Amino acid sequence: MNGFITTILIISGVILLIAAVLITFRLLDGPSSLDRLVALDTIIAVSMCGLAVWAAYSKDTTIVPAIVALALVGFIGSVSVARFRVSDQ
Repeated sequence: MNGFITTILIISGVILLIAAVLITFRLLDGPSSLDRLVALDTIIAVSMCGLAVWAAYSKDTTIVPAIVALALVGFIGSVSVARFRVSDQ
Protein backbone atom coordinates (compact mmCIF):
# COMPACT_ATOMS: atom_id res chain seq x y z
CA MET A 1 0.00 0.00 0.00
CA ASN A 2 2.83 2.41 0.79
CA GLY A 3 4.40 2.01 -2.65
CA PHE A 4 1.07 2.84 -4.31
CA ILE A 5 0.72 6.07 -2.35
CA THR A 6 4.31 7.04 -3.11
CA THR A 7 3.69 6.49 -6.81
CA ILE A 8 0.54 8.62 -6.72
CA LEU A 9 2.40 11.43 -4.91
CA ILE A 10 5.26 11.36 -7.41
CA ILE A 11 2.83 11.45 -10.34
CA SER A 12 1.02 14.37 -8.69
CA GLY A 13 4.30 16.24 -8.29
CA VAL A 14 5.23 15.70 -11.94
CA ILE A 15 1.80 16.89 -13.11
CA LEU A 16 2.10 20.00 -10.92
CA LEU A 17 5.55 20.69 -12.35
CA ILE A 18 4.23 20.42 -15.91
CA ALA A 19 1.35 22.75 -14.98
CA ALA A 20 3.81 25.29 -13.52
CA VAL A 21 5.88 25.27 -16.70
CA LEU A 22 2.79 25.81 -18.88
CA ILE A 23 1.53 28.59 -16.62
CA THR A 24 4.94 30.28 -16.77
CA PHE A 25 4.54 30.65 -20.52
CA ARG A 26 1.19 32.39 -19.96
CA LEU A 27 2.78 34.60 -17.31
CA LEU A 28 5.53 35.70 -19.67
CA ASP A 29 3.38 35.98 -22.82
CA GLY A 30 0.06 37.22 -21.40
CA PRO A 31 -1.61 39.78 -23.65
CA SER A 32 -2.76 41.93 -20.73
CA SER A 33 -1.80 42.56 -17.14
CA LEU A 34 -4.97 40.84 -15.91
CA ASP A 35 -4.00 37.68 -17.80
CA ARG A 36 -0.64 37.83 -16.08
CA LEU A 37 -2.37 38.32 -12.73
CA VAL A 38 -4.47 35.19 -13.27
CA ALA A 39 -1.34 33.27 -14.26
CA LEU A 40 0.46 34.47 -11.14
CA ASP A 41 -2.47 33.43 -8.95
CA THR A 42 -2.44 30.03 -10.62
CA ILE A 43 1.32 29.68 -10.07
CA ILE A 44 0.78 30.44 -6.38
CA ALA A 45 -2.00 27.84 -6.19
CA VAL A 46 0.16 25.24 -7.94
CA SER A 47 3.02 26.05 -5.55
CA MET A 48 0.71 25.56 -2.59
CA CYS A 49 -0.41 22.22 -4.00
CA GLY A 50 3.21 21.23 -4.57
CA LEU A 51 4.07 22.05 -0.98
CA ALA A 52 1.07 20.01 0.18
CA VAL A 53 2.17 17.05 -1.92
CA TRP A 54 5.68 17.35 -0.47
CA ALA A 55 4.24 17.51 3.06
CA ALA A 56 2.25 14.35 2.41
CA TYR A 57 5.24 12.61 0.82
CA SER A 58 7.69 13.49 3.58
CA LYS A 59 5.08 13.24 6.38
CA ASP A 60 6.30 16.61 7.64
CA THR A 61 3.68 19.06 8.89
CA THR A 62 6.05 21.99 9.45
CA ILE A 63 5.35 23.12 5.88
CA VAL A 64 1.71 23.95 6.63
CA PRO A 65 2.42 27.50 7.92
CA ALA A 66 4.30 28.19 4.66
CA ILE A 67 1.24 27.09 2.69
CA VAL A 68 -0.96 29.42 4.73
CA ALA A 69 1.49 32.32 4.31
CA LEU A 70 1.63 31.72 0.56
CA ALA A 71 -2.17 31.78 0.40
CA LEU A 72 -2.29 35.09 2.27
CA VAL A 73 0.41 36.69 0.10
CA GLY A 74 -1.35 35.51 -3.06
CA PHE A 75 -4.70 36.87 -1.91
CA ILE A 76 -3.33 40.25 -0.83
CA GLY A 77 -1.32 40.59 -4.04
CA SER A 78 -4.31 39.76 -6.22
CA VAL A 79 -6.60 42.17 -4.43
CA SER A 80 -3.99 44.94 -4.58
CA VAL A 81 -3.33 44.57 -8.30
CA ALA A 82 -7.02 44.22 -9.13
CA ARG A 83 -7.86 47.27 -7.05
CA PHE A 84 -5.36 49.51 -8.77
CA ARG A 85 -5.86 48.01 -12.23
CA VAL A 86 -9.64 48.33 -12.47
CA SER A 87 -10.86 51.91 -12.67
CA ASP A 88 -13.84 53.10 -10.63
CA GLN A 89 -16.80 54.44 -12.54
